[in-house]
Amino acid sequence: MPDEPSNGELGRQISTLHALLDTRFGELNTRLDKVVSLDVYTIQTTHVEQRLAQLQTDIQRCSDANTELENDFEQYQRDEGKRREDERQKRLYQAVVPSLLCLVTSVIAIWAAVAR
Repeated sequence: MPDEPSNGELGRQISTLHALLDTRFGELNTRLDKVVSLDVYTIQTTHVEQRLAQLQTDIQRCSDANTELENDFEQYQRDEGKRREDERQKRLYQAVVPSLLCLVTSVIAIWAAVAR
């Protein structure tokens, strides 16, 4: 049996193969430790989708609140402008009406004096 390896050579080949397999399985185990299971991936994906939906709802709520605030501010500006205009007219009338009464009274007094 000259073509067959000796027992010592077979032992060395088996040791080499065993060391190679240990290295390969070690690499495989390292990679498998990093791989996420499908269940974990599904749970994580579901959580992310729910969180995104919640964030979209929050963003929409904030957008609606912002729009409402802008509308309220515009209404406040219109109301404030109207109030100021009313106040301006009131002050104008308070200044003009007594002056006109004084003028009318003076004209009547002058007319009465001239008519005598």
